[in-house]
Amino acid sequence: MAQHNETGKQGEAEAARYLLDNGYQIVATNYRHQHAEIDLIARKDKLMVFVEVKTRTNVSYGNPEEFVNYTKARLVMKTAEHYIFAQNWPYDVRFDIIAVTIATNEVRIKHIEDAFC
Repeated sequence: MAQHNETGKQGEAEAARYLLDNGYQIVATNYRHQHAEIDLIARKDKLMVFVEVKTRTNVSYGNPEEFVNYTKARLVMKTAEHYIFAQNWPYDVRFDIIAVTIATNEVRIKHIEDAFC
């Protein structure tokens, strides 16, 4: 597997750990519908959270969260809509970004709630 794929998987694992430590329950990882994917789907009480995880080892070209563009946000929302209807979810939803920076044994996590809607 390419290094960037390994970095992404590590970032998703760190993001999942962060959510678990903060009272969320992970209900799905790498949920796919058609050509789109949601990295993490988490639940906290009556709130379903769809999370896009962006991981970088170097922020020279920008912070991880800056790489979630309009097209990616639309794909996540469309895939989330499919999941919501498939699960018959009647409560609130939220779209978050978790930005993970991994640099020489240091992991930094930035959780951006309501990142797009």
